Amino acid sequence: MHKRLLTLLFILILISCASPSGTPAPLPSTEPTPENESAEWWRTAIFYEIFVRSFYDTNADGIGDFNGITQKLDYLQSLGITAIWLMPIHPSPSYHGYDVINYYAVNTEYGTMDDFKNLLDEAHKRDIRIIIDLVINHTSTEHPWFKDANANPNSPYRDFYVWANEAGVGNWHQGQNGFYYGYFWGGMPDLNYNNPDVTKAILNITNFWLNEIGIDGFRIDAVKHLIEADGKVENTPATHEWLKEFYTAYKTQNPQAYTIGEVFGAGSSVVKLYTGDELDHIFNFEMSSGFVNSTNGGANSGIVSAIKFAQQDMPDFNFATFLTNHDQNRVMSVFNGNVDKAKMASFLMLTSPGTPYIYYGEEIGMQGVKPDEDIRLPMQWNDDEFAGFSTVQPWRNPYTNPNKPQFDYTQINVEKQIGDSTSLLEHYKTLIQLRKAITTLQTGDMVLLDADNSGIYAVLRRDVNGVFLVIANLKDEIVSDYALDLSSASLAESSYSVETVYGENQADPLERSGEAFIYKPFENLHPYAMYVLKLNLNQ
Repeated sequence: MHKRLLTLLFILILISCASPSGTPAPLPSTEPTPENESAEWWRTAIFYEIFVRSFYDTNADGIGDFNGITQKLDYLQSLGITAIWLMPIHPSPSYHGYDVINYYAVNTEYGTMDDFKNLLDEAHKRDIRIIIDLVINHTSTEHPWFKDANANPNSPYRDFYVWANEAGVGNWHQGQNGFYYGYFWGGMPDLNYNNPDVTKAILNITNFWLNEIGIDGFRIDAVKHLIEADGKVENTPATHEWLKEFYTAYKTQNPQAYTIGEVFGAGSSVVKLYTGDELDHIFNFEMSSGFVNSTNGGANSGIVSAIKFAQQDMPDFNFATFLTNHDQNRVMSVFNGNVDKAKMASFLMLTSPGTPYIYYGEEIGMQGVKPDEDIRLPMQWNDDEFAGFSTVQPWRNPYTNPNKPQFDYTQINVEKQIGDSTSLLEHYKTLIQLRKAITTLQTGDMVLLDADNSGIYAVLRRDVNGVFLVIANLKDEIVSDYALDLSSASLAESSYSVETVYGENQADPLERSGEAFIYKPFENLHPYAMYVLKLNLNQ
């Protein structure tokens, strides 16, 4: 479709957009609320991903609920979280919720809409924002749109989906009256975004949640698959054109609304294609792999490579970072239960630019490997029966491993780690507070430094608020043969006093000698040593 025509279409859709009750869509408020007063609030946010079913059960049915999250908001606030991403909360025939039956309702297993609104209100009181999963690539086959379209070839919803008289190559499925396209599986028929009525329906949905319910944004699932064209099933030009107009539409509905897209496996070059005028953020899988692989391998090549690609394609680092998410084996399992490695990976993430996302339970070292249900197990609150998640048999048992009982929920839980300065939980808390206190760690420039040792990670973070040196020993052994080359860091030709703001020991002063600018802050770096040093120019 021609770009001007597509733009006009979206404008007309916005004008005609109405809420489910038929009342006109409210115009964006000119007076920002306290929760939404800062522009691009997501740049400095710290997100926490929650699978509602597995977080906390308050009504003794073995399933987590909205009220459970509400009861644990003080915990999240103490952790330092400023925003929450809720995995799908809509009615669905599946346990995970990624096949939606009704976009205007909540899953009754999780509670009522009033329960959700209460959660939203209580979160906002604590200056914690909430975004929800928005699954718009497909619906469930049990969605009324599809049921009517499948049963009646003349249904007004027939063109909400993609149909053919014969099964084509790829992901086609037998319906009652022809074949329908579903990229992921037969229970998830793809929506047809070549039909403007589908776009109108989606914008009605976003308006409802943003302006009638009051959420802060969306995580868009499977965004690269929205529109297939010419045999291509991902990242098509048509998808990008649609997203540009979608961006204008939801920003018109609420200028402070935030959207983040899932482009599975995306590195910085792909992230660049989707940000700016399409979505606010994309998850950077390249950075994720860098954090995890460099930590696991004890070598800086993975993270250095990811940073170099980001500096080339996304120099403002305006994307989301994470370690692992709900589709991947838990990061503590990737590290085979090594707490030092878990601490290191979180250090790399929380001292790097980009908006960090923490997967629930990651902060205490929960484990889990696929199948998917086992990487989404109940949160481990204490060593009571069922991990303090519920008083009855949960929808799935908390983590136990008879071969490694030290990682059982009775040993790994929130209660045991609170107040223990050596614990992973307190490590996360400290790093999050450090990130909040030093805004340079959030959005400052990043300069990679050569350490003359592949086991040492070193970067300079700087902006108008200061200059900070981040250094880490990725190895499980003492390292003494290293030296940081600051020649390319554009520092003043003078000496600096050095203040340790994170780490065990005070660093040596920094003085420039001739053309070389080599610095060794510590004679030895202990195994998995982590430091943030503030450089203060001597006058």
